[in-house]
Amino acid sequence: METEKTDLTKILTVSGQHGLFRYLAQARTGAIVESLATGDRTVFGPKNKINTLADISIYVKDGGEMKLADVFGKLRETLGEADAPAKSVAETEVKALFEKAVPDYDPDRFYVSHMRKICDWYNDLKNHASLEFVSPEEAEKAEEEAEEKASESGDKTNE
Repeated sequence: METEKTDLTKILTVSGQHGLFRYLAQARTGAIVESLATGDRTVFGPKNKINTLADISIYVKDGGEMKLADVFGKLRETLGEADAPAKSVAETEVKALFEKAVPDYDPDRFYVSHMRKICDWYNDLKNHASLEFVSPEEAEKAEEEAEEKASESGDKTNE
């Protein structure tokens, strides 16, 4: 059985909220989302700071950035089927994981608090979605097909 790929452009993190959310639809008052962990639906409005996981990167030593999808891939190579360390694990263990998985991370701008958050997200995706990700090209193609389908259905209702 093939697992469905996760589209990181549809997976959201919301400032002040625990866990990850799947974008469902646009509402007049904001975005309708569903918690990955619980399936609970809610609306986050314009006052909530919302980011897609596709837009998040970490700092690396050469002054550049590494996309979160690539970081998750490196963690998966390192961890295999194991979960990432939990929040209660010692700081040294979390740092050791990232030193092994992403040895070129910039320790001056990428902190243990960031590492812990990424570990939490990794575990949420592993347990409630998939660590196989939709490529940007696949996401763009799917969006174009959805727009095409919507315009076709709109044409039929105008006949």
